[in-house]
This record gives sequence, C-alpha cells and structure tokens, in this order.
Amino acid sequence: MFKRSPSLTEQTKLYIKERILSNAFSDGRIPPETELAQALGVSRTTVRDALGKLENEGVIIRKQGVGTFINHPGLQIKTRIDEIWSYEEALRAHGYTPSVRVLSMEERPADAGTAKALGVKPGAPTLVIEKCFFEDDTPAILARNVIPAELLRCTPDKALARQPIYDLLERCCNRRFSYYFSDILPVAADESLAAKLGVQAGAALLAFEEVGYDIDNEPVLWAKSWFRDDRIRFRLIRRQK
Repeated sequence: MFKRSPSLTEQTKLYIKERILSNAFSDGRIPPETELAQALGVSRTTVRDALGKLENEGVIIRKQGVGTFINHPGLQIKTRIDEIWSYEEALRAHGYTPSVRVLSMEERPADAGTAKALGVKPGAPTLVIEKCFFEDDTPAILARNVIPAELLRCTPDKALARQPIYDLLERCCNRRFSYYFSDILPVAADESLAAKLGVQAGAALLAFEEVGYDIDNEPVLWAKSWFRDDRIRFRLIRRQK
C-alpha cells in the first residue's frame, strides 16, 4: 500500500493521524496494532513504531491493558516546535491560506555576530533574503536568511527564493540541510519590523534566532524569524520525568 520513501513508519504515522483528524475513529479508540497492520499492509512493528511517534507528539494515549485512545488536548498542537517545517505549512495548520513575498534579496558583508555563527570572516560577502509570510492577506511571519556567498553555485531568482530555504540550499549550494540550533526570544517590534508585519511599534513578537547546519554538521545558514503572537501560536506538551 505504501512506498518506501519516506519511511514506512512515517507514512503509517501520517496515515493514522489523518484518520484521527478526519474523525474516522468516532469512539476515540485506535484499532489494535494487528488490525492496523493488516489494513495497511505493513508489519506490526511498523505500526507500533508509528504509534510510538504519535504518543510522543501527544496525539494519542496508550493505556496498558486497556487500549490506545485519541488525546484531544494534544490535537491542539498545530505545529511542533522541535520539528522543521515550512512557514506555509505552519500557517496552513492554523487554518489559514498562506502566501509568501520576497521583500529583498541582496549581498551584504557579514557583521561580527553573523560571521562567528557561520564560521566566516567579518565582512565576508553573504546573500541576505528577507521574506514575509501572509495568512490570507495579513502579514504573520517575517524571515531573514543569511547564506555565505562562497557557498553559492548559482544566483537564485525570486521564484526560488520563495521556496523553503533548505530547498534553495540544496539547489544553489549543493548542501543538504539537517537541523537548526535555535534560540527563542521575546522581542519588541522596532519601526522597521512594525511596518513589515503591520503592527504597532513596541508590539510583542516571538523570534527564532537560528544557525542551520548541513548533514556534514557545517554551518550553512544564519536565520532570524519574527512571529505575530496574534496570528500564530506555538504549543508543546511538557511531561513529568
């Protein structure tokens, strides 16, 4: 029933989650592992691993000797903060129709902080791409991505710049993106941020300040994103050890 890529476990997890979100399990109980495995044409181990991922995400609760049940409070988590997703996906998960505009794309010298994060010399040329993500017609997220110019093998156009930054890195830098190291910061909007995000100067924003690494653990990207708290909200489940 499923292809081999992405993994069978991931496909199984997504299939079960889609069924949960479409109210296919009206009584709130997930069918037994054996029944799911037969229906999907995968092994019971694959189903068990998929359910384990859903439990870790807070989507389901497994009760020993009783069964597996939908965790309705966990369904309120639209976007997991510990996973990589495009901002369009995040906005869509919140029920919006997303769009993106490239505000600017230009070469700039790296300042001291950016140079240290990217492992280049201060003043080294970088490509800076600034994009605004809209929910319907309202700006919700502003993103600034900085790539060392020495990594570029092509000059991206605006169509490519609108794509998720990890797609641009793969196509223009031949670097496969792996992960972000992120700081999450509260910030007050200055005049420039306020104008771009359509808020009052001084408005509270949530910001991600991140260094992105490729599969060889080399820094390839410095990024900062600002989120309007009234448009997109992040939740997580905190568990007792």
